[in-house]
Amino acid sequence: MSFISDKDVEFMQMALDQARLAPALGEVPIAAVIVMDGQLLSQVHNFREVWQDPTAHAEVIAIREAATRLKTWRLTGTTMYVTIEPCSMCAGAIIQARVSRLVFGARDPKAGACGSVFNLPGERRLNHRVEVCGGVLELESQELMQTFFRRLRQTEAKVEVEPELKVEGWTSA
Repeated sequence: MSFISDKDVEFMQMALDQARLAPALGEVPIAAVIVMDGQLLSQVHNFREVWQDPTAHAEVIAIREAATRLKTWRLTGTTMYVTIEPCSMCAGAIIQARVSRLVFGARDPKAGACGSVFNLPGERRLNHRVEVCGGVLELESQELMQTFFRRLRQTEAKVEVEPELKVEGWTSA
């Protein structure tokens, strides 16, 4: 476990602010911020639904933006802040991009690949090590996800009931 600084909390708050924008687009509220030497390189939330792209996770998009900005795919010396523990695809991308440090909010017990289900950054056979720190603004990250899925379930329940009310020739009066 690495030391958590005030800057870590500040950048995680930026990630949470970015994640709060996602539900308006129908996206799961997960966001990533990449920083190098205190300078913001990228901040983005998921775009899987909008782009209909299964790889459009916040982490992958943030890596692409940071690499473009730095003009190199090697993101050595950067820190990535993510609201939810990265999945195996994103953890792999973080390792491949040579991100030095990963800070995340809440654990993902169903798909987390940084200690929950898998621990890709801790895999000694890989050629790059990522320092991982989880649990930064964990409760805020959890609440954002729980609220999103609670509302989604409520909306889906209304949609399931509604078609029964719109039977041709039938009125509720």
